[in-house]
Amino acid sequence: MKKIRISDYSLRSLTENGSLLFREKTAIVSSVEGFGADAIELPPIENYKEDEVVYKTISSAVENCEICLPVGFDEKGIEAVYNCIKGAKKPCLQVEVPVSTVTMEYKYHIKSDKMLKKVESLCKEATKFCKNVEFVALDATRAETEYLVEIINAARNAGAVAATVCDDAGVMTPKNFEKIITDLKEKCDIPIYVKVSGALNMATATALYAIEAGADGIKTSISGNNELKTHEIAQVLEAEKERLGITFGLKTSELKSDIKEIKKAVIKHKSVEDTTYEGINILLDGESTVADVQTAAGALGYELSPEDGEKVYKALTRVLQKKTVIGAKELEAIVASSASQVPSTYHLESYNISSSNITTSMANVILTKGETRLTGIATGDGPIDAAFFAIEQCVGYHYELDAFEIQAVTEGKEALGSTVVRLRSEGKLYSGTGLSTDIVGASIRAYINALNKIVYEEGLA
Repeated sequence: MKKIRISDYSLRSLTENGSLLFREKTAIVSSVEGFGADAIELPPIENYKEDEVVYKTISSAVENCEICLPVGFDEKGIEAVYNCIKGAKKPCLQVEVPVSTVTMEYKYHIKSDKMLKKVESLCKEATKFCKNVEFVALDATRAETEYLVEIINAARNAGAVAATVCDDAGVMTPKNFEKIITDLKEKCDIPIYVKVSGALNMATATALYAIEAGADGIKTSISGNNELKTHEIAQVLEAEKERLGITFGLKTSELKSDIKEIKKAVIKHKSVEDTTYEGINILLDGESTVADVQTAAGALGYELSPEDGEKVYKALTRVLQKKTVIGAKELEAIVASSASQVPSTYHLESYNISSSNITTSMANVILTKGETRLTGIATGDGPIDAAFFAIEQCVGYHYELDAFEIQAVTEGKEALGSTVVRLRSEGKLYSGTGLSTDIVGASIRAYINALNKIVYEEGLA
């Protein structure tokens, strides 16, 4: 029976769009080792002093898994990288380089022949410190098969003991990936691992086809929108292991519930406020359903209709293509921008704000409602407060301001500011968003956006 190596890269996928606390990293590592992965992949070193402490701690604590760490693109730094994991019982250095023409030339400005020599040099240097060296061919599915064979064999001759083929572009269907692996197994005398993509919603099928073609290992993650999910492939391998004549180390019993608990414990945001609302934790990821979104929105105080729930869910899945998880504040912004997009009853015509540190702020806001022109003049504690009071004068009604948030979207002196205004009317919450380089203007537009939702919902238009 052939054993399929399971390499877990959860730490890498979870830290791509944010940071993890030290305790969260160690908790993930402990859980991954517990459910039977053969290797744990650490994110590339970014801050050596900080990462060195974390990686040395992880390396010394892990008993059964390989600890894998990329060496970077400079031979001189390989020894420092190795020092971070040399305390592991099974250290592994990874030589990661792109092998497609477009990525080689765009990212590294290197032609294929020079990349070949670079791989040889990196592998030879890595083997001076660690005999377990893995060559990782990034963007491999967009490379010419002949070149892929050549560079894998070059890495093997330079000391690599395994090679990984990555579908970073997310373009491979199961049959096409099967053909690539079949060719590589015929022409490369080295174990071949695969890292598939879920961009086409076929990650599990693609991994299965790769194994049938002879792949010796697969890379999985407990979370992520376009990743091969650990619990999903474990179920398939359990069902197909007799037919395929394989074994694997994952403990399939209760694996999904264990992973769910891990993800609940991992809060990737900068503060607790980002993921909680009035003590209720909000954490959505690529596996969240429409029902999960409805429940989370309900916890924030929104009663989404089935149609709005679908709109918010679709918007959330688009965001999750770039992020791993979504917390409370991000969900609120999505709800505000996606749900209840209604016809505008009130339109902003103009506003004039007067504000200084020695006088009371004053706002003059002019709105239109159909053919009617409405003017409001008010003072307030700051320009935005005055503007909101002026809007209330225009509409002749006061709504409870439940929340008001400002966030910079871009950087620099002309940065775009995004605002979220949450108004409460008859016990229900209505959110509006605004976007402008002028934060006062963004705030006014957000208030009017929420106001239009109220008057439409309550039949006041």
